Amino acid sequence: MSSSKKPENKPVEFNLKNPVHFLALGLGSGLLPKAPGTYGTLAAIPLFLLMSELSTMYYALVVLLSCIIGIYLCGRTAEDVGVHDHGAIVWDEFAGFFITMFMIPVSWQSVLVGFMLFRLFDIIKPWPISVADKKLSGGFGIMFDDILAGFFALAIMHIIF
Repeated sequence: MSSSKKPENKPVEFNLKNPVHFLALGLGSGLLPKAPGTYGTLAAIPLFLLMSELSTMYYALVVLLSCIIGIYLCGRTAEDVGVHDHGAIVWDEFAGFFITMFMIPVSWQSVLVGFMLFRLFDIIKPWPISVADKKLSGGFGIMFDDILAGFFALAIMHIIF
């Protein structure tokens, strides 16, 4: 099933006591009504601010681990609820935002611009993001389009900042 078709009308039961679901749902932020990806990205900001104190190497390691672990978290949660890339699954937004902010000086302006750029690329999905979104499945498919969106936003962030 294409990840661009998110059948959110299908009744699903997420288990917030399950740490896999809790993380995949962005610490619960993906369950907020309307625009769960936006809420997921907003919920990633405090974690990013904590991570911004890390050295470049450790920040990169945390981002890499968040992407690798995210493949499992998102895939397992999607499988558990029977919906590929349900809108409430927002760990991919966390990883994408962390990528967007890699080696960017931290200020309220950079966080705001990073947020807006990442959301823009995640929503409009220009090529090749749109291809990844349509063609890839499972946890990798859920994560990869947001990883690409993060890299697109990162490139512009480095031009701006």
